[in-house]
Amino acid sequence: MKPIVTIEHVSKRYRLGGLHPGYLTFRDMLGGALGRIAFGRGGGGGGGDHDAGTAGEQPREFWALRDIDLTVRPGELVGIIGRNGAGKSTLLKILSRVTKPTTGRVAMYGRVGSLLEVGTGFHPELSGRENVFLSGAILGMRRVEIARKFDEIVAFSELEKFIDTPVKRYSSGMYVRLAFSVAAHLEPEILIMDEVLAVGDAAFQQKCLDKMHAIRQHGRTIFFVSHNMPAVTRLCRRVILLHEGRVVTEGEPQAVVNEYLSASWNITAEREWLTPEDTPGDDVARLARVRVFNDAGESATAFDIRRPVRIEITYDVLADGRFLTPHVEFHDDVGVHVFSSHDTSEEWRRTPRAPGRYASVITIPGNTLSEGTLRAHASVMSHAPRTMLHAQAQNVVAFQVIDSQQGDSARGDYIGPIPGVVRPLLDWETTRLAAPPPSQEGRSASPES
Repeated sequence: MKPIVTIEHVSKRYRLGGLHPGYLTFRDMLGGALGRIAFGRGGGGGGGDHDAGTAGEQPREFWALRDIDLTVRPGELVGIIGRNGAGKSTLLKILSRVTKPTTGRVAMYGRVGSLLEVGTGFHPELSGRENVFLSGAILGMRRVEIARKFDEIVAFSELEKFIDTPVKRYSSGMYVRLAFSVAAHLEPEILIMDEVLAVGDAAFQQKCLDKMHAIRQHGRTIFFVSHNMPAVTRLCRRVILLHEGRVVTEGEPQAVVNEYLSASWNITAEREWLTPEDTPGDDVARLARVRVFNDAGESATAFDIRRPVRIEITYDVLADGRFLTPHVEFHDDVGVHVFSSHDTSEEWRRTPRAPGRYASVITIPGNTLSEGTLRAHASVMSHAPRTMLHAQAQNVVAFQVIDSQQGDSARGDYIGPIPGVVRPLLDWETTRLAAPPPSQEGRSASPES
């Protein structure tokens, strides 16, 4: 199959620190001309002082992209991830023809629809109606084509009451509603979206996700940039990781997202301390290793939401006669404390641990956590005769929970974002109580008596 997008050795350079000459007014040009006449072509006098001031600042070069090579085929939904400043938005601007690459070549075969950020592509003084026709014209559509789709666009955006209002009076959510609706319904072969689903309520996000699935099923190509890793792993079949303007890796979403998270937090599925100087702890207990592992006993950073997650804390007990308790805290990727757990088993709860090495494992059942990324803090404490913290390691391991697309998790057939930090699969029971009431249509009215 012929590629729909080919990117060959694309680099983008910006200049930092230099003053852009900008646009000159007639007065500026006239003053410059008179100065050159009075002082010669070198521009002496007051003009020379101005030039010397700007010439003293040497612009620095910043390469937002470096030697990018990508090939995308029709129907692919490609996720692009990376930290702020990695070059994601610059790449999308080049694909959208907002800016040109410094070097390299981009070949695109088809009409491009872009949602780069709130406010891009709309004229603030024009109404929503006028901007729909303007956007369609920019995409290369004839007015009759836009008119045929107009009612469907407005209905999807749910902005019928405000369609003749200048868009400068729209909220950010209204702006995105209309922008997404225009880009999706004018049937571009290539749709480019930069974090646009971060704005809007859950119901509209669900409509957007449904529309994206429909667009992809019609063989169209989507570039999707987001910091929402669950959305990336759920929607995309291929993910590209950018770092400092270069492609670090690309491939299966789960593996690429895990590499990104590990690099961002500098934490993985396993942490081990090999030297006493680096080992967290005191003269009572010290941590030796913490790891996340799966059913096969292998350390892992990604888990199917339906499968259990296990955390193992290995620690050394150095002093006798203490009632020690291993403890784990879980936090999500925005810092919310999801839950905590410590060992309350009867075997060890009131039994002093003799000196030696121990391994304690906590099991989180499948269909308990919501999708997303969790970080774990591990510690060893004692609670009798008073609470004391003996060893602790924060953000020691991290893992990602991947939701099921088969309808057999708590998600069911719903594909949109689901709020909450836990998502248990609970038992439901439905009983048919009675036959539905007979239809009123076609029934003859009973005679009055």
